[in-house]
Amino acid sequence: MLKKRKKNPYEASASGFFICMSADKARRIIDQIRGRSYEETLMILELMPYRACYPIFKLVYSAAANASHNMGLNEASLVISKAEVNEGATMKKMKPRARGRSYVIKRQTCHISIVLEDISYEEYEEDFLRRI
Repeated sequence: MLKKRKKNPYEASASGFFICMSADKARRIIDQIRGRSYEETLMILELMPYRACYPIFKLVYSAAANASHNMGLNEASLVISKAEVNEGATMKKMKPRARGRSYVIKRQTCHISIVLEDISYEEYEEDFLRRI
């Protein structure tokens, strides 16, 4: 029997599935933004010269919109607490070649999930525990 993980009420997430890029190329960008604040992450993603930045930028922006709209969290106090990239299905196409042969073209996809956490909640909780 699997136990459900308790969801932190001060976390917001966004996921993107079957994004057409290699998981290694997406991990290169995710490693740069993990643990940074929301505003700093947006600046980094806008200035990086990689094609993988745009879908990750959209996911971070979507997670922040989820945090502010659904949970009422302040965007200035959000931090990327968890960001992961997993490999998705590989799309295969056949390309005709000489002498009636065909080669397989493989198009890799990936699944990206980003979790934003409100750090003002952690500071409030630490102060509360010190007072007890």
